[in-house]
Amino acid sequence: MGKGNFGPLTGVDVLDISTMIAAPYGATLLADLGANVTKIELPNKGDTLRTVGPWKNGESLRWPGLARNKKSITLDIRSEDGKEIFKKLIGQTDILIENFRPGTLEKWGLDYETLKEENPQLIMVRISGYGQTGPYSAKAGFGTPGTAFSGHTYIQGYPDRPPVSPSYSLLDYITGVYTAFAAVSALYHRDTMDGEPIGQMVEMGLYESLFRMLEFLIAEYDQSGKVRERSPGLAGHSSPAGTYETKDGKFVVLVCSTDPTFERLAEAMERTDMLQDERYSANAARLKNDHEVQKIVMDWIEQHTLQELQEKLDAFGVPVSPILSIADIFEDPHYKARENIVEVEHPRLGTVKVPGIVPKFSDTPGAIRHRAPELGEHTEEILGGQLGLSQEELVSLKEKGVI
Repeated sequence: MGKGNFGPLTGVDVLDISTMIAAPYGATLLADLGANVTKIELPNKGDTLRTVGPWKNGESLRWPGLARNKKSITLDIRSEDGKEIFKKLIGQTDILIENFRPGTLEKWGLDYETLKEENPQLIMVRISGYGQTGPYSAKAGFGTPGTAFSGHTYIQGYPDRPPVSPSYSLLDYITGVYTAFAAVSALYHRDTMDGEPIGQMVEMGLYESLFRMLEFLIAEYDQSGKVRERSPGLAGHSSPAGTYETKDGKFVVLVCSTDPTFERLAEAMERTDMLQDERYSANAARLKNDHEVQKIVMDWIEQHTLQELQEKLDAFGVPVSPILSIADIFEDPHYKARENIVEVEHPRLGTVKVPGIVPKFSDTPGAIRHRAPELGEHTEEILGGQLGLSQEELVSLKEKGVI
């Protein structure tokens, strides 16, 4: 567990009413860097992520890493009593993060304009499948369908086989990074602008986070009319580039994204003659002759064990990496030195290993201050201690199913 509470976002109050991965992950990133994040969950149900695998002994193994550093309260914000309590919490909140289908909060009378009446400085970050506007805004959206909609899935896989979706929730996690980025950008604007600080609403569709990364597809189709098809590697970008097998049966990824990198590779292979050959001397030429280039590199790599290859290419400054399994990562000294894997407490499993905090700040490094919360673990602390509700009021709310 981390020490202290000195992250760069210490003192920032966040309400997380989102579920599953994308938006909650964004809130967790803020919490890792010191923000005080309160997660609001439905009584007796909680975030659906609590029931998503993988599991051990019936416990979700996603929850400890994705919900760490948050406090949990149960509150049905659809009920009248719940709405009133929610509005009081909004009055003490810097950032609200939500991912309901567009129109849901409006239906409950909790639209942004209404919430701004409670707190004009409120920043509201809204994540949905297709965004708050447009003809598809009302459609249900999850990460894997959103990945297909973004254009990403179309270019993944082999040309003679169906397109391949990511084997994990890639789009959700990328959108989570955008969620955190949006939140702190709006916070910076609010707190540095001249005059009275005023909040704003920020929103995006899941698919947009990956689509933003495909600028090469957009420009290529716009300027040349080319529809890029599936390929298992960096086809059409750099040569050589791809996955290669070593003498001892290990797989590595090597990419020469620049001509100077290829020059160093040629030196390492003792094939400096290629640098004088117009077929290989520049990346554009190598792409035209990619098959021959790949054959040369593949044959050379097959003559070396993984350790030999790594040592030689490291010495020449050529980017190469073994393809690591999670078992490899657990034993890797660099992961250990960077504290990329840390332990958090778990009320029933003892401890669970989770990713460490990134990025690393020199003076305000953030910390894992507390484990992922049990459902409603902090309800009394926050509603009683923070909002001043009496014990009798809390009991009454619980009997009515509001908390």
